[in-house]
Amino acid sequence: MIPRLRPNGSIPLPAVGFFQRLVEAGFDGDIESGAASRTVFSTDNSIYQVEPAGILFPKGVEDLQITAAVLSEPAFRGITVAPRGGGTGTNGQSLTSGIVVDCSRHMNSILEIDPIRKIARVQAGVVKDQLNQALKPYGLFFAPELSTSNRATIGGMVSTDACGQGSCLYGKTSNHVLGLRIVLADGSDWWSRPLDEAALEEIVAREDRVGEIHRIVDRIAREKRDRIAEIFPKLNRYMTGYDLAHIRRSDGRFDLNAILCGSEGTLAMIAEAELNLLPIPAHAALINIRYGDFNTALEDARTLVALKVASVETVDEKVLGLARSDIVWTGIARFFPDDAGGTTNGINIAEVLADDEAELERKLAEVTAALDTGANARHLGYTIARGHADVEAIWSMRKRAVGLLGNVEGPVRPVAFVEDTAVPPENLAAYIREFRALLDGAGLSYGMFGHVDAGVLHVRPALDLTRNDHVRLVREVSDAVVALTRRYGGVLWGEHGKGVRSEYVPEFFGDLYPSLQEIKRAFDPETRLNPGKIATPSGQALLKIDEVPLRGDIDRIIGNEIRAAFDNAAYCNGNGACFDFDETSPMCPSYKATRDRRFSPKGRAALMREWLRLLAEKGVDPRQEAKRLRQSGPLASFARRAFNSLNPQNRDDFSHEVRVSMDTCLACKACAGQCPVKVSVPAFRSKFLELYYGRYLRPLKDPLVAAIETTLPLVHRIRPAYNLVVGTRAGRMMMRVAGLTSLPRLPEISLAKEAARLGVPLATPRRIEALSPCEREQSVIFVADAFTAYFDPEVALAAIGLARKMGLSPFLAASHVNGKALHVHGYLGRFEAAAGRTAHYLQRLDDAGVALVGLDPSMTLAFRSEYKGVLKATILLPQEWLVANLGRLAASPSAAKGKSFRLMAHCTERTNAPASIAQWTKVFERLGIDLQAAETGCCGMAGTFGHEARNRPIAERLYAMSWKREIDAAGDTDCLMATGYSCRSQVKEIDNKRLPHPFQVIDKIISENADVPQSDVA
Repeated sequence: MIPRLRPNGSIPLPAVGFFQRLVEAGFDGDIESGAASRTVFSTDNSIYQVEPAGILFPKGVEDLQITAAVLSEPAFRGITVAPRGGGTGTNGQSLTSGIVVDCSRHMNSILEIDPIRKIARVQAGVVKDQLNQALKPYGLFFAPELSTSNRATIGGMVSTDACGQGSCLYGKTSNHVLGLRIVLADGSDWWSRPLDEAALEEIVAREDRVGEIHRIVDRIAREKRDRIAEIFPKLNRYMTGYDLAHIRRSDGRFDLNAILCGSEGTLAMIAEAELNLLPIPAHAALINIRYGDFNTALEDARTLVALKVASVETVDEKVLGLARSDIVWTGIARFFPDDAGGTTNGINIAEVLADDEAELERKLAEVTAALDTGANARHLGYTIARGHADVEAIWSMRKRAVGLLGNVEGPVRPVAFVEDTAVPPENLAAYIREFRALLDGAGLSYGMFGHVDAGVLHVRPALDLTRNDHVRLVREVSDAVVALTRRYGGVLWGEHGKGVRSEYVPEFFGDLYPSLQEIKRAFDPETRLNPGKIATPSGQALLKIDEVPLRGDIDRIIGNEIRAAFDNAAYCNGNGACFDFDETSPMCPSYKATRDRRFSPKGRAALMREWLRLLAEKGVDPRQEAKRLRQSGPLASFARRAFNSLNPQNRDDFSHEVRVSMDTCLACKACAGQCPVKVSVPAFRSKFLELYYGRYLRPLKDPLVAAIETTLPLVHRIRPAYNLVVGTRAGRMMMRVAGLTSLPRLPEISLAKEAARLGVPLATPRRIEALSPCEREQSVIFVADAFTAYFDPEVALAAIGLARKMGLSPFLAASHVNGKALHVHGYLGRFEAAAGRTAHYLQRLDDAGVALVGLDPSMTLAFRSEYKGVLKATILLPQEWLVANLGRLAASPSAAKGKSFRLMAHCTERTNAPASIAQWTKVFERLGIDLQAAETGCCGMAGTFGHEARNRPIAERLYAMSWKREIDAAGDTDCLMATGYSCRSQVKEIDNKRLPHPFQVIDKIISENADVPQSDVA
């Protein structure tokens, strides 16, 4: 039995009083100071870990003003704050031991879009892709491109002056900022916009903080003009933050935003931004060029830049190799074929933009002609991607490159600390050769990619920061890279901000650094805003890269064996792909529904890692505790678990905070499929729940849900009684007491009886083994899960009918326990026993050489994940089987006439079997049907999740986000299909509509003179 765990840190007393005072002052947002929230906000995408005293989630500019005003009170002069955006910073920009101010939860509204003036006004917490999604109908977009665009907030982009691919064409965030609404340290609310001389003269005459700031910044710009011109590099990626070189715009106006953009929350809190918008390019194409080595790709990039392409991105062999095993590769593999002439060890992606198709083709012809010229033809080959879908798919791969570098085995993994250097583009190839020699000399592996047109290199050396010799390398490599970068006329921070790397600021700014200190003092006289970064007052030190606590300090306590045993939880690198704002994306529905970062894969991984650390400090090996639990059984420990559950001393057990986070997980496995590092929350969640409920009592619903597969045959025998319970108000109230809700009724049809009536035999090993080789080739075994078999047997019957029409002999697998519900709820001992029996049965069938086909994607894919290491056989998804038998499909010419077909795929299927949509499309194409895939996220049911009373509000919120829209939009001629039983059940529960499984639709389509079954949504 695991012990009670208490986190080491406690909230400093001034912070406790600060939170109380905020409430008294009228702060309307959320205030969180629990151990779980502080743990989750102690990391970003960097190598550092600093636990804050608490987190504020303001609801508007008034809350930011109240925060600043309370901070100014004498009792709280020792408290500091740090604004935080998407939390994906690579250098600890938003990490603080003070108070985090996070605008992403509530301050995420697009306040105004003016398509005539091409201007948008947004709150700081708006995500870049969210804004561009809203702008698309107007033909406009916010230009600075980022790899983290689906979770990066505008406030965060402004704070780091973010940019990425295409910056030579579109510039950085600061190039598109028209105005910033900021709250200063004294609570002043100010709109910063470019000023002409008359307006500037009026403001500098003011006697308040705003006037002082403008006086000092204007004086520095005038007095230091020549020195600024000498020190600031003439780069596309000039030095971000306190940008003295651009205080005066090209039109002569004074622009304080040049100082604010890139200031990383050290000068003010950003509330709103007014942004310049650009027209979306009418036509785009990508030329994907393959090379035998990375250096050749880099050298060739200069040729491409000279051809005036919009952007050039370069990727090395390591990143390319990782991409090949990523979820996105299926959609883009055809653009990166294998070459007979050698292995691809580097690629250039050249972007071509045009206003019309003829212009696009002319530009493409110019570039490809240069590529094909003998003197320049140093590549292995190239392909061209046209059209929005293909272009976006390839850019998606490039965007995921940063996260993909973390997807390696073992404790030595690529980490960020010298990952965004920038040098003049003409120096880049030579610079990278020396950079690689530096890393090779240190014996480090690494991956490289970058924006070669802008001279920016992304590189992450692989280190294990639990090792002291690798910790020392952070300093050694950083110092060497700084020296190398300066020698080539570049900067250390070309894209990702300074953060902890601020210790190098004086070296780069030289005798201008005192001017930065003066600016910091004007904005923040008491150094309350994100102190220690970019500039500090005289006598106060900047943060140093090897003096801030490292994540590795925690990981060293846990140990490599335990880290490896818990499904990458401890290896989450903070990339934040799970914070995807898009409601139609399947990635982490619980985060989308709650906007609570504890309820995300990153949050859960952080909590699991902290939990493992606390166990390690008590000398507890969770693997051994799990073994002991399984040997003793639940009855033997009932008394102790009951005592622990009732004992008030256990109320502050950190395990409770971890469990709260795990309770909201839908176990959809989107994280396992979409996370670049493959953090699998359902896997480590099950291990946690097993140990947690080894110490505490389970809720009543757990044993009921866990036993559902074994009890369904019995319940079906008393179907009228069961339906009475779930179909009446009194019965539903009784089930709510047990923690269950929205349970489906059992239909009159019995799959077993109907199969027997149709002469479909059960697939016993002896019966299958008795078939001749020819008969086995002509047979198929449908592996019906308990939910489909008992609640939706018509799907299995349609599969049987379809198989016969295809000229095959169908069999039904015998009743078996898949065990997914057991696994989800942490009954791992029982799951292993059930999985062992089921795997033995299915393996014997597979060994006989007959195709095994599942019906429900989630249950079928469990045989590939939860059964890994137990079952060698592959249970095919329906579309995989149909694609392999396309020649047997023939549609009735008129069956689908006048209908439109849309597929709503299960989220587990979309993320863990990425070829699924393409396979379904191919199947329907064979039938003469243009299948459209609906863009939907999770429906909210997710197996048994939506049937648990505590989860129902989240389940319904998720359904409303994307599924409701699709259902409501369907007309009389639309046929909506859903592959997942839980999805169909959710639609039936909420909208009282029935959606068919694709098997049912296809079965009807290939029948002569049959009508296509309607999705009952009209």
